[in-house]
Amino acid sequence: MLSGKNIYLYLYQQTTKAMNKLPLEKRVQIVNLLVEGNSLRAISRITGCSINTVSKMLVDIGKACQIFHDEKVIDVKSKRIQCDEIWSFVYAKEKNVPTEMENKGAGDVWTWVGLDADTKLVVSYFVGNRDAESANIFMQDVAGRLTSRVQLTTDGYRTYIDAVDTAFGADVDYAMLVKIYGSETGNTGNERKYSPVECLGAKKNVVSGNPVKEHVSTSYVERQNLTMRMHMRRFTRLTNAFSKKLENHCYAIALHFVYYNFCKIHKTLRVTPAMEAGLTNDVMEISDIVALLDK
Repeated sequence: MLSGKNIYLYLYQQTTKAMNKLPLEKRVQIVNLLVEGNSLRAISRITGCSINTVSKMLVDIGKACQIFHDEKVIDVKSKRIQCDEIWSFVYAKEKNVPTEMENKGAGDVWTWVGLDADTKLVVSYFVGNRDAESANIFMQDVAGRLTSRVQLTTDGYRTYIDAVDTAFGADVDYAMLVKIYGSETGNTGNERKYSPVECLGAKKNVVSGNPVKEHVSTSYVERQNLTMRMHMRRFTRLTNAFSKKLENHCYAIALHFVYYNFCKIHKTLRVTPAMEAGLTNDVMEISDIVALLDK
């Protein structure tokens, strides 16, 4: 009889065998369902594969997508970059995290996103906390993927100022878009819970360089927040499809951005963001993402 670690080893071996036996069509189907916003259990029901097989597929394809993004999204010739952070959580919201899970990645998680305003390419992303350390890591990555001076716009989060200065120095035209919100006292009960606070206006504050004020905007990267929530079930609010493990959360995000950059044709551009940015000449298919596993 199997017990303890032997059980987990056995289950892992069986899942790996199942993955190796999956035909290409089934793998493509799983990835297609993942990038279209289905939960792991829903995919398991639709495809007839065990949830362990689906989870293993997400982990493997997520790792491959992380490597692919790092190798392909480099030397980006951009003029305007917009940055923002989107909230989610792993295992439980920060206030509900049990003591035994405090050091295991549970709680509030922020995804930092840097987007090219012209090509709609997601140049960089980083999953972490909403603090100075994460801001610095994220901005260093953004700067490292660009080939020339850019105009950079962020929201009014003060931590950006030092992070941008450390990553870019004087070689950036940087402005903050500080939004002014109305009082929350007008909304009560469910109305307050489900309705966003009214935005009364915005201030464009120049931080460094000479940014063109008409291009000081975070509209495109904020629209990307909606795209993420639509394409990743674990970002959907008020469901039980949230991430249970931080690692799987990161793998799902890596898969999403490769799909978004290289596979999804942008409605306005009529090509993928990667094609518009000159990183590739062709539209990637889901089967091409699956092929990354073999590499």
